[in-house]
Amino acid sequence: MSSVRTATPRSVLLASAALTSLITIPGALAQQAREPLPRVEVSPAQSGKQAKPAAREAQSTRRPVPRRSAAATAASKPAVPGAAGPGQAQTPLNSNAVAESASRLGLTVREIPATVEVISAATMREQGYRTVSEVAQGAVGVTSGDAPGEPAGFSMRGFTNSQINTLYNGIKIGPQNMTSRIMDTANLEAVEFLKGPASLMSGEGAAGGSINFVTKQPHTGAIRNEADFSYDSLNSFRTHYGSGGSTNVQGLDYRFDISRSSLNGFVDDTYTKTLDVSGQLNYRISDNLKVWGAIEYREDRGKAYWGAPLVPVAFSGSHATSGIVSGNYVSNYNGTNLGAVTIDDRTFNTNYNVLDNRNVGQEVWLRGGFELKLAPDLTLKSQAYGYGAERTWFNNEIEAFNSGTNLVDRERFYVAHSQRLVGNITDLIWDANIAGFDNRLVTTLSTSYLDFVRPGAANFPGDSVSLVNPDRGFYGLLTTQQQTARIDNEALSFEDRLKLTRTFALVGGLRVEHIGLDRNSTDKNGLEKAGFPYTKDWAPVTGRIGYTWEAVPGLTFFSQYATGADVSANNIFLLLPTQPLDLTTARTYETGVKHLFWDNRAEWSFSAYDIQRKNVYAAAGGMLLNIAGRQESKGVELAAAVRPIDPLRLWGNIAYVDARYADFNFVGGSFSGNTPPNVPRIVANAGASYRFFTPWPVEVGITGRHVGDRYNTDANVVTMKAYTVADVYAFVDIPKAVFNAVDQARLTFRVRNIADKRYAIWGDPFYPDQILLGAPRTYELSAAFRW
Repeated sequence: MSSVRTATPRSVLLASAALTSLITIPGALAQQAREPLPRVEVSPAQSGKQAKPAAREAQSTRRPVPRRSAAATAASKPAVPGAAGPGQAQTPLNSNAVAESASRLGLTVREIPATVEVISAATMREQGYRTVSEVAQGAVGVTSGDAPGEPAGFSMRGFTNSQINTLYNGIKIGPQNMTSRIMDTANLEAVEFLKGPASLMSGEGAAGGSINFVTKQPHTGAIRNEADFSYDSLNSFRTHYGSGGSTNVQGLDYRFDISRSSLNGFVDDTYTKTLDVSGQLNYRISDNLKVWGAIEYREDRGKAYWGAPLVPVAFSGSHATSGIVSGNYVSNYNGTNLGAVTIDDRTFNTNYNVLDNRNVGQEVWLRGGFELKLAPDLTLKSQAYGYGAERTWFNNEIEAFNSGTNLVDRERFYVAHSQRLVGNITDLIWDANIAGFDNRLVTTLSTSYLDFVRPGAANFPGDSVSLVNPDRGFYGLLTTQQQTARIDNEALSFEDRLKLTRTFALVGGLRVEHIGLDRNSTDKNGLEKAGFPYTKDWAPVTGRIGYTWEAVPGLTFFSQYATGADVSANNIFLLLPTQPLDLTTARTYETGVKHLFWDNRAEWSFSAYDIQRKNVYAAAGGMLLNIAGRQESKGVELAAAVRPIDPLRLWGNIAYVDARYADFNFVGGSFSGNTPPNVPRIVANAGASYRFFTPWPVEVGITGRHVGDRYNTDANVVTMKAYTVADVYAFVDIPKAVFNAVDQARLTFRVRNIADKRYAIWGDPFYPDQILLGAPRTYELSAAFRW
């Protein structure tokens, strides 16, 4: 498993900011009427600020807006992250959502000077996203592959692996290529994507951005229940029950969810079974104080698919396939020259893993905190958390074709994790008037302590099996050794929004962080290895500065400059004393526009960016790591959605990225100019649906996805070919008269990969002799009930 050129010039970005300032600031000096930020209200821990009126509503805010009365303040209900603001429907691109992982100021997506995408629970249900990887594949410019050594691995804006932070309710637990697991979406309220360097919000490791998973939260009001069931042609099933609302105890709200799934793979004897139980209580003690507590247990167990081996075209003969991979390859594992390679069609469903293989993960979350109104313009929020995880991989992980023997060479690997994390995040939110300008400042102090114990294999049993109908056998003798990592982290950050006019705002922040690492490693006899133990400290300073300008109601221009930092290694958990222990730095220039119009029926967004990261550790192939001088990534992203008439919805997005290594020279060669693995130049999604308003309403829809050519390693010698797949679905809403006990009932039939396309979905650069294939056509029937 894993230890793991056209661009917008900088001058254009600077000119954009300068031109905006010339246009708006003189007006600000003459204009005394400004729209103040909404006050911070005591709310559930997941809640942000009330969303700003959009488009048509915003046209009425031409006069100074007075401070709200106490009665009005008490009556208002803040927005929930991942959902639209109070009293507002979800916009076509969900830009009314409040994404707290992208800003602690309580801003909506449209008000943040960065590219942020929030995929809501409603969208996940409609699009049939079963796992977080499927959610990512529907996002703008994001790809994912569920490699078993790196479940829920992502690629975004030219960056992959531990260069993207994955967060759980805003909390980072470690490098995603070590800590992520296959995760069902049933218990999630939203998934938030923050593009580009994001260390201000999530700290070390966010060079490519961050992805935040938000669990379902309590709401105030009548109790609502939901139940979901599905079954597909691979004999997979999913079930979920959820309930939430206000209890008989005044001020006490709850949310409870439980989901169970068994997702069978298309490869023989492969599956993943998940269980997720989550709950939260919010208790409003008074108008000024609220306390809350949450608990979650997640479990996944499965037998893994590690890919299909690259095979010489000359050997496969009539069984050679085209359109999946291409290139000439010398095996990284056994050194034999395979020449032109292919995927043999006899291996599409072949499992080369040992019979006693297993992948297991168990996770527990405990979170709790309070929100206290200290003064009308001063709010204190704090949460403490504890997290524990046990993970195990016990597999044959290498499948390398040997052109000398015409057999598949295999090698075993075992590793386990025992992880403990405790921490606290405290925010002080201050609304003020600075020289006549409305301002909001959030000061955040966060601390955490992480303990990570990693027993792993000290020997690697291996054998060779036939390509077709292999004798899978068993793991064999296991000898172990142990590694440990202890990381303490303290960070002080400031984020501020200054409104110079009703339509122009400056948004920026600064983060000062301390990272302390203690590492040790022992051999199979328990003796410390050379150079261990050792201690290292880092103190990165990162931030961002940007602006938003609502030129006309609903049309917002933005630009930003942001920085990120992380340890110059593939994985901080596995950092060796012989590796360079300096910080990697990243920066981005980004500009764009977000537009909501046509009475909230249509929305589009565009962004252009230029990212540079220095001192990049990269996987050259197998377990070998090399360091590149820098990585450059330039691209554009466009997303749009429209409902031209009530029955019809259309949406689509496209992303182009040119990602390159520079100064990537090492003993034996150079990868300068090469593209990082699993980074396609083009990613596009599109969909359409039409609803028939009959007595039993019916909706039919289609979604398509195109992913361009990618490489499986930094060497760029094997190409995973571009592919296009499509899903179709139809659902019927059953009238309440049929099921009196429920308010809404829906039956859905879905066909995934309707053309039965065979394609390469992902390549693990640590196992370059094999490629992970995408799933063939499957049929699914599901039912959903709300009452």
